[in-house]
Amino acid sequence: MEFHDVLYATDGPVATVTLNRPRYRNAQSYRLLDELDAALDRAVADHAIKVIIVTGAGDHFSAGHDLGTPESLEDRRQRGIPENAVDDYNTFRHYNLDLTIKWRNLPKPTIAMVRGYCIFGGWMIAAAVDLVFASPEAQFLPALLEYYSVPFDIGVRNAKEMLFESRFLSAEEAKAMGFVSRIYESDALERETLAYAMRCAENSRHGLRLAKLSSNKAQDLMGYSNFVENAFHDYLVAVRQAGEARRVEGVRRLGGVDLALRGARNERPGQ
Repeated sequence: MEFHDVLYATDGPVATVTLNRPRYRNAQSYRLLDELDAALDRAVADHAIKVIIVTGAGDHFSAGHDLGTPESLEDRRQRGIPENAVDDYNTFRHYNLDLTIKWRNLPKPTIAMVRGYCIFGGWMIAAAVDLVFASPEAQFLPALLEYYSVPFDIGVRNAKEMLFESRFLSAEEAKAMGFVSRIYESDALERETLAYAMRCAENSRHGLRLAKLSSNKAQDLMGYSNFVENAFHDYLVAVRQAGEARRVEGVRRLGGVDLALRGARNERPGQ
């Protein structure tokens, strides 16, 4: 596949996949998700690659799903996808659940390297990888998502608190809750993430594979995979009930994101 919306690079045993739509804060169009999946497949198929890093170009990891940029609308038109993708269950499920489950179960260690916004669909990608390394200014926003792993990501009570209020988690808060693994200053984040990946790659492929497989099995014995499957349908019910009221009129933004942004501005008067 020829890549337009992601970048793919390797450094010895480490592959880095970069979401590359900085103009739209790396909003996730279907084309971007197709290319992300293809890039991850390439890294898995390459015997020389032991560890995969996923990051975003520019100042942000990802501001979530693409809610209607001109490029995305044209792509959807060419594909014949309905404007409301929930009307096309198989397509919607593929891009919002099945791919994320697949990425969670990739046979190689994965690390999300996060700067700036990691909102909704951005959280989903970060939740699907094994580790999250972040810069101090990273901002995380969970919700009742299509891939709803949030109670496993940060604990049930924290999940309720966050979703009831709809506010950003700072990198420090996300680390305290267990979602973020390490925090590095922005100018050191890439260097330190790559250094960690290189140290991981000193282990055998077999050892890395079994360590990940066994850890994922531990989650699954606690009901993880069944839960995210069932929660997907809770999300569909919520979307049907809310309808267009979920979106903020005049901008490509969901109400929960708008609420979090307004809350963040109130915490920083004058901005």
